[in-house]
Amino acid sequence: MKRAEQKEKRRQEILNAGLDLFIRKGYSATRTAEIADAVGMSEGLLFHYFETKEKLYLTLLQIAAEGKDKIFELKDEAPLSFFEHTAETILNYITKEPFAAKLFVLMNRAQYNEALSAQACNFLMRQKDIEYSVNVIMQGQKDGSIRSGNPLALATAFFMAIQGIAENIARNPEMPAPSPEWIVDIVRSK
Repeated sequence: MKRAEQKEKRRQEILNAGLDLFIRKGYSATRTAEIADAVGMSEGLLFHYFETKEKLYLTLLQIAAEGKDKIFELKDEAPLSFFEHTAETILNYITKEPFAAKLFVLMNRAQYNEALSAQACNFLMRQKDIEYSVNVIMQGQKDGSIRSGNPLALATAFFMAIQGIAENIARNPEMPAPSPEWIVDIVRSK
């Protein structure tokens, strides 16, 4: 059991180091030797955990996507409750877990990375948080809980506010996060 725990701990160290380097230097400029050096192992040993730099990168994107998927599991919630839950969950998570805040930075930067493989690009294309939220906003506009206005613009404003907060906390983990209510006010009917 102890060996499995040690292996998982090393794997997590690699993920943390890779994430830090990918967001600081970018995917293309990050070398696997740098990741290995950051965790104090040989490059060969790193490849026992992740066969390629791309697999490491894809694993980080997958972890980020799984976190988003948990939020979107609550599809039967009332529209305003969905946004309240989303803001509270994400802000709570990024303030307690610096790794989570950094994943927001990675996902944002990945969308602009022309060096990504087709697999990584397809993976990013599957992320539909804003599109899903547009439908929730339209439902909320019908029931009066969500303000009037362009649903896509409202969804974009909501998620870009969270994105900006996450990026700020990733740079400065001591930065206080705003109240989730303030973010929800972007979409809430007055």
